[in-house]
Amino acid sequence: MRLCALLAVVALVPQPVSAQSWPARQITIVVGFSAGGSTDIVARLIAEDLRKSLGQPVVVDTKPGAAGNIGAAYVAKAKPDGYTLFMGSVGPLAINGSLYKDMPYDNLKDFSPITLVVHVPNMLVVNPKVLPVNSFEEFIASAKANPGKYFFASTGSGTASHLSGELLRMMAGVEATHVPYKGVVALNDLLAGEHVHFMFATIPSVIQFVRAGRLRALAVTTKTRSAAAPDVPTVAELGYPEFEASNWFALLGPAHLPREVVTRMHAEVVRALRDPAIRDKLSHQGADPVGSTPEELAEYMRTETAKWAPVVKASGAKAD
Repeated sequence: MRLCALLAVVALVPQPVSAQSWPARQITIVVGFSAGGSTDIVARLIAEDLRKSLGQPVVVDTKPGAAGNIGAAYVAKAKPDGYTLFMGSVGPLAINGSLYKDMPYDNLKDFSPITLVVHVPNMLVVNPKVLPVNSFEEFIASAKANPGKYFFASTGSGTASHLSGELLRMMAGVEATHVPYKGVVALNDLLAGEHVHFMFATIPSVIQFVRAGRLRALAVTTKTRSAAAPDVPTVAELGYPEFEASNWFALLGPAHLPREVVTRMHAEVVRALRDPAIRDKLSHQGADPVGSTPEELAEYMRTETAKWAPVVKASGAKAD
């Protein structure tokens, strides 16, 4: 009887996962936004490569809602066995904790960081018909000379598009009025040139209009120039070295993910990010590959969370 009882107890104790036995079945990468968006595109590109290298199905499951919080919470509460992972972004992993009154997870405690996958820069663009400046320096000078005259569009209150503008306002001391929209409507209004003058937008969404001359690119928001637009300088190199407002995407699992799984998945993703074909595809999407260590990602999330908290507070942005 004692032996049977002991065996029953042992069966209930989680068994360690070995690098050799994992993965033994399908892996699901959860995305907190709708299919077809930047996060989903990057996740599917990585998943396609992982299917080949891991020898198991790797599917992407979109769980949109609450600015990415629904998908993030789902993974945070999942079993930490390496079969449910999260392709997260700056919103659910750094901004939303300051934006939402009640969060269903702790972004710094409820995940096992694996790697920072890509940076997707925002690009500061102006409509030259209503704001005829040719450089970032001219833009700042004009904004300071005309406080409150200019309006900037965003894809929504509290989004990276919005907060990039707020960060610039705080660092450069310019006054401009924020006009929030829902998604691509912001870009349409900027192109029309009737209500707004400038915008921080992802490179893929505006690059065709920049090339056609309908919009003028003044700067990108990452620390280094983007491979998708190498001739456009960064805000950091134009006099604001601490400025960084990236739409970054990272791969994580639930807290307490076995170290063997973290190590294996990290190695596989970094290998994929070094593949020239994958790098070209990411660059075409306006994404710059990174491939950080788990420790670097954890520190980066702490830094980003601390950075965006005062910006969200100053902006007055709220979410239900």
